[in-house]
Amino acid sequence: QVQLVESGGGLVQAGASLRLSCAASGRTETIMTMAWFRQAPGKEREFVAAVDKRAVRTNYVDSVKGRFTISRDNAKNTVYLQMNSLKPEDTAVYYCAARLGSIPSDRQSHYDYWGQGTQVTVSS
Repeated sequence: QVQLVESGGGLVQAGASLRLSCAASGRTETIMTMAWFRQAPGKEREFVAAVDKRAVRTNYVDSVKGRFTISRDNAKNTVYLQMNSLKPEDTAVYYCAARLGSIPSDRQSHYDYWGQGTQVTVSS
């Protein structure tokens, strides 16, 4: 099995930056794609970004393009989400996900493992 633990969330002002981290443990050799999703209260979980094993392919939701960057360090079994120019609408619980497939999919059902989430709150 694979375990995912997110960190790096917090309370920041609009325009600030945060970097989220997700550390994987267990059978990490089986992971091909890693991703970030987010969920605000009263809303359904939505895709944010994904990256393949060698960080050749990335995928972002339109609302974060140009502001967020997903990256990974396979030696550390860690994926990151650098979030710049944060907006109040970015406020959500951010979840790390991992899948055995190689395509950086935006579909929740394609992911096999999930972290418990880290809270990001952006004030105006």
